[in-house]
Amino acid sequence: MPAQIGVTGLAVMGANLARNLARNGYTVALHNRSMEKTDALLAKHGDDGDFVRTETLQELVDALEKPRRVLIMVKAGAPVDAVVDQLVPLLEEGDIVIDGGNSHFQDTRRREAALAEKGLHFVGVGVSGGEEGALNGPSIMPGGSEESYKALGPLLEKISAKADDGAPCCAWIGTDGAGHFVKMVHNGIEYADMQVIGEAYDLLRSAAGIEPAEQAKIFGEWNRGELSSFLIEITAEVLAHVDVKTGKPFVDVVVDAAGQKGTGRWTVQSALDLGSPVSGIAESVFARGISSQTAQRAIAQNTLEGHKAEVEVPEGFVEDVRQALYASKLISYAQGLDMLGSAAKEYGWDLKLDQIASLWRAGCIIRADLLKVIMEAYKGSEAPANLLFAPAFVASVGKAVPAWRRVVATAVQLGIPVPVFSSSLAYYDALRAGRLPAALIQGQRDLFGAHTYHRVDAEGTFHTLWGEDRSEISAVDTH
Repeated sequence: MPAQIGVTGLAVMGANLARNLARNGYTVALHNRSMEKTDALLAKHGDDGDFVRTETLQELVDALEKPRRVLIMVKAGAPVDAVVDQLVPLLEEGDIVIDGGNSHFQDTRRREAALAEKGLHFVGVGVSGGEEGALNGPSIMPGGSEESYKALGPLLEKISAKADDGAPCCAWIGTDGAGHFVKMVHNGIEYADMQVIGEAYDLLRSAAGIEPAEQAKIFGEWNRGELSSFLIEITAEVLAHVDVKTGKPFVDVVVDAAGQKGTGRWTVQSALDLGSPVSGIAESVFARGISSQTAQRAIAQNTLEGHKAEVEVPEGFVEDVRQALYASKLISYAQGLDMLGSAAKEYGWDLKLDQIASLWRAGCIIRADLLKVIMEAYKGSEAPANLLFAPAFVASVGKAVPAWRRVVATAVQLGIPVPVFSSSLAYYDALRAGRLPAALIQGQRDLFGAHTYHRVDAEGTFHTLWGEDRSEISAVDTH
């Protein structure tokens, strides 16, 4: 019996997705550049289901039913192109090549267009949930042609995570690179979410003197309320963990330099291209960057004066931090979803934000109870222009604002860095401001570069004749 799908690239993610497919009743053809990984998977997990061992890409292709479905699970970038170049000559019209790695969406768009000219389907699939999700049910965000999803979708939906209502956390996202773009933005939100949790931990410890073991109980309690999410849940577990070797809190023996693999950075770069303000996400990326500048930080500790104020931590500070954390987390979702709206216009995608939120309810890293409310906010024809404008969030964030301000003010006076808490609050205030200093910036641009400006009292584009008589203005012919 031919295999329903082939997987090439059997590192942890590829192997776990192959096992997931086999466990769900599919016959899976296996291929890896080195046969050791193929044989190791079969030796250890061959009982998970029906596998077909292949030694070459030609054998992999020959083992598949038509239309052939080949899932590539190799490192993003040149390795994907190398596998595609080897695979394409072996395929026939209508076959489907799937990239399940964290590829840049522009690479996916390029590959999809190139393969379409050959009559092949290329599908960029965002997969979130890490190793465990890949094995037991990830959140899956497929792009590509709608036609390809008819052949591929049932497999992906079956192996995906299932939300509380039983719905699969998998749906067709949109054409060409839409799936990988949505996964990229998911990761950007994840960066910001993790950073604000880290800032909350730092505030509770550095300002309120609450040690990790006690914080574990606090985060555990928070996870039973409106902050309930996978990341809050695992934060409690990490804070409760004691290092076996030293007996110290685990967080005290870990080097405070956070790594990154690029998707957060891509989110910020893409947002700049779109003119989409994702300040909280950007600050979370920069926070990881400065954490890794260990040499400079070591010098700064003995060189730079902080002038910390003598501040008494407000009564109810723990609850204030909880509310500030909730509001800041929501800002990261609002910025990410707003960016998706901008991308849909730029790239011609029909992105359904309520559907995307539904895919993140289970299996992925940012899964949270909050997503149920976000889904409801975007249902129907009159979705809010910004998530923060949804009635439910207008009320909940408005309630949190006083605590949010107290937390940021306390942190600033104590010299505790809270880049995402503070930038998220600034984003919120910028949205609601009647006037922004951009008017002055436009004046500066017009003076030094004749970049022109618009007026509040007249239509058209204007330029001031800067000189002795600075009251003189001239309308600019833009035709």
